[in-house]
Amino acid sequence: MINRLKIKYQQEILPKIQQEYALKNKLAIPKLEKIIISIGLGEAKDNQAVLEIVKKYLSSIAGQMPVVTLAKKSISSFKVSAGQPIGMKLTLRGERMYAFFDRLVNMALPKVRDFKGISVKSFDGRGNLSIGIREQTIFQEVDYKTIDKIRGLEITIVTTAQNNDQAKMLLELLGMPFRK
Repeated sequence: MINRLKIKYQQEILPKIQQEYALKNKLAIPKLEKIIISIGLGEAKDNQAVLEIVKKYLSSIAGQMPVVTLAKKSISSFKVSAGQPIGMKLTLRGERMYAFFDRLVNMALPKVRDFKGISVKSFDGRGNLSIGIREQTIFQEVDYKTIDKIRGLEITIVTTAQNNDQAKMLLELLGMPFRK
């Protein structure tokens, strides 16, 4: 099953970007490469049950199981030892990536209170966009009954664009709402 967003990219967006930037090679046209979803869980060092709760709702949001991230170094001021679980992340590619992006843009972001759009300052200079979400409850897949605490998450959208302008145009054409 091909996602409707992927079809739109192939039929409408590819020619527009190619014409706008006068790109002769189709492989030089920017596209979505991957989407990384991560969450920091500082309380996981004291309470291992948090990992299971977060794993359930993160896998329901993304459609695949997250990986537990471990501390690389010991930091005494944070009471963290090397090797302790401190977060979770997952990487989406292909069909799941397009499906998640579609749900993020069309269903989740409109639920954010006082949402004015994504800031263009969120780009990193190489065409990648990082978005911080304050509540996991904006995703309809999250069951309110299973949530023990409101947690935020970080979403990084990695593109093959050479610069921020190309990436912004690509994401705008895909439906990302940017601040005016």
